[in-house]
Amino acid sequence: MSASAVSFDSGSARLRGRLHLPPGRTGPVPCVVLCHGFSGTMDRLVPHAEAFAAAGLAALVFDYRNFGESDGEPRQLVDIDGQQEDVRAAIAFARAREEIDPGRVLLWGNSLGGAHAIVVAADDPRVPAVVAQIPFNGFPRKIEGRSAWATLRLQAAILWDAARGRLGLSPYYIPMVGAPGELAITATPEAERHIRTLGGDGQTLWRNSVAPRAALRMARYRPGDAAERLRAPLLVCIAAEDRETPEETTRALAERARDGELRRYPGTHFGFYNDPAVREAALADQIAFFTRWSTPRTER
Repeated sequence: MSASAVSFDSGSARLRGRLHLPPGRTGPVPCVVLCHGFSGTMDRLVPHAEAFAAAGLAALVFDYRNFGESDGEPRQLVDIDGQQEDVRAAIAFARAREEIDPGRVLLWGNSLGGAHAIVVAADDPRVPAVVAQIPFNGFPRKIEGRSAWATLRLQAAILWDAARGRLGLSPYYIPMVGAPGELAITATPEAERHIRTLGGDGQTLWRNSVAPRAALRMARYRPGDAAERLRAPLLVCIAAEDRETPEETTRALAERARDGELRRYPGTHFGFYNDPAVREAALADQIAFFTRWSTPRTER
């Protein structure tokens, strides 16, 4: 397998990524564009890209604007509409590469990226298939383990950061992940354990800091509405004990899609990152799904 550094424009931002090509390829191949989650960076998706490439599928990972190696200000600000534009730019870049079959550019998204994959594909009939892994589909009604006081502190931080944004001031950053009781977007014992894996090698692009104003836009984000318009087959992969993107919200994506499938795996939201058995099982199903829908119709 080979991976090369690439870059492309999305609006006024220059985005940077890595293109993984399968070994021994002959002619243009299908390509999976991978969309990471809230505050994520492309380096965390390398194992997935390598697995797709080993199965004969090219894989493109990239950083959204304001994150990782890509341009954009303010840093660490999740821009929902801008990230959708970034996904469309990544698709266009992949379709223009001579190594890639432009008619077989597939979308894969994790968490918030799963929502983006569905929304973008709903308006792009050329996308042959979509995988949404632990996808965002609205905030859960109750966040387990978060006290009323902790919720009020987080809401105040969101509103304060939003006010600073309207005034043109620098963001009021808070941690993405924290221990229970701390001011953070996600504050659970499992999330705290997860953060150690993110920063353990000292080489990660990821930063435990985010501008919380993005939660206001996310509260109005409804990828389920886009799922109804989706023409491409959709595979939704969920965790049985997920508290971040619970089944009560995620299964609706598969049910509302015209050609939706739902696969459930053991464990929690973070098991897709931390549990090799869960990751490998999901990847095997996703590779089979993509292979089926990226094969020319006459060969199926």
